[in-house]
Amino acid sequence: MNSDEKQGHSCPDCYNAKGTSGERLSHHDDKTIKELVTRMNRIEGQIRGIKGMIERHVYCDDVLNQISSAQSALDGAARLLLEKHMKSCVKEQLQNGETEVVDEVLKTIFRMIR
Repeated sequence: MNSDEKQGHSCPDCYNAKGTSGERLSHHDDKTIKELVTRMNRIEGQIRGIKGMIERHVYCDDVLNQISSAQSALDGAARLLLEKHMKSCVKEQLQNGETEVVDEVLKTIFRMIR
C-alpha cells in the first residue's frame, strides 16, 4: 500500500506527489489543458464583453443573447472536462474497486444539470 492509499486517496495520480496536503490534482495531458485554458480565455473575454454591453446600456435582448452564448461555452468546457475525468480518474478508481467514485460523479452531474 502506497502513502496515498494509506491516507485514503483513491487515485494516486489525482493527488500531489507527496500526498500530504490532500489536494487532488488532475493528470490530464498538455493538449487537454491547453484546450480548456483556451476555452476559458475565450469565455473570460465574452464575460468582459457582456459587462461592457451592460455599462453601455446595450439593449437587454442583445445582452441576454450574449449571456446565453457564454453559458453555452461554459457548458461545453464542463462537458469536455467531465469526459476527460470519466476516462481517467473515474476509470482508474473503478478499476481499483473504489465504487464510491460513482456517487461523487453523480452528485457532480446532478449539479451540472440543475
